[in-house]
This record gives sequence, structure tokens and C-alpha cells, in this order.
Amino acid sequence: MNINARFARLAAASFVFAFVSQTATAAPPPAPPLPAPRILIVDRAEVLRRSAVGQSIMKQVQALAVNAEKSLKGRDAALRTEGQALQQQLAILSPAVKAAKIKAFEVKQAALQRDVQSQQSLLQGGLMMAREQALRTLGPILQKIVVERGGNLLIDRNAVVVSAAGYDITDIAVARLNQALPTVTVKPTPMPTQPGAPPQQQ
Repeated sequence: MNINARFARLAAASFVFAFVSQTATAAPPPAPPLPAPRILIVDRAEVLRRSAVGQSIMKQVQALAVNAEKSLKGRDAALRTEGQALQQQLAILSPAVKAAKIKAFEVKQAALQRDVQSQQSLLQGGLMMAREQALRTLGPILQKIVVERGGNLLIDRNAVVVSAAGYDITDIAVARLNQALPTVTVKPTPMPTQPGAPPQQQ
């Protein structure tokens, strides 16, 4: 290969290398600047407390709790009476009969305790499902208010230390939630189980 051909190949290689190097080291185009934050504030817990749907949920839960307590209170009273009678009989019973009666009484006590825990769990599950339904309705309402107010960032009141007047949209959120969802029905529902946890007994 003559010298001219070698120089030609070297020049071509240099050109390719320079092009690749420039391409690899070229800075990416600058990202567009972020818009200035326009922050609004909402107290979602306060929205649920003050809204018609939130108050309806709590009234229903309280009524369900009273009914559950009534149904279990009779069993508890009967079991207490049975326990007092058993205590009086223990002295005259044979060891085998005594052990059998005590075991049967403890089984009844454990069953009552399980039913109490089951009722509590069902009420908690129903409360959670009703709250989630209210919050699902509240979400689009908050988004619409933010757009109307020209905001681009919504922060919950719990994360705010100090704020000036005019940034809190809690009142209008309560009013609009009242219009969109005055009430929901609370139904006793099993609590969702954690992965790997044993299923709850009903």
C-alpha cells in the first residue's frame, strides 16, 4: 500500500473517530424549566369528619357497634351466670367431672372472645371500605378544584407547618363532596389479610 493510500485511510479513520467522539460527548438538550409551584392545601381528615358522607359513616358504624354489643352482651351475661354456678359446684364434683366441666366452660369463653374479635374486625373492615369509597369520590373533586384555582401542587394539612390564608380548599371540598356523595352504606366486611397471614375466622 502506498503512502497516499495510507494517509487517506488514516484521514478517514480520524474523521470517523472525531464524529463518534463529538456525538458521544455532546450534551443532551436542556430540560424545560419546571413551572413555579402554586401550592394549595387540604385537610382530608377534616373533609371526612365534616362532610355528610363522613358523618353518615360514623353514625352507621356506631349503630352497628351497638347492635353487635347487644347480641353479645346476652351471651356474656349467661356465661357469667354459668361460671358462678360452676364455681359453687366444683367442691362437690369428682375430679374427672370437674375437669370436663371446666374445659367445656373455657371452650365457651374462647368462642365468645372469638366472636367479639370477629365483630370488631367486621366493623373495622366496613368502616375502611366506606372511607375508601368516600376518598375515591373526593380525589377527582380535589383535582378539579386545583385546576380551577390555578394550582399545580396539593399538600395535605398534616404536612404543613405554617400557611397564609387563601390556600386551604378544605371548605369547598366539603361542600362539593356533600353534593357528589351524601352517604354510603356501611356493610360489615372482613378486614383484608396481610400476605402470609392466616385467614380470619368468622
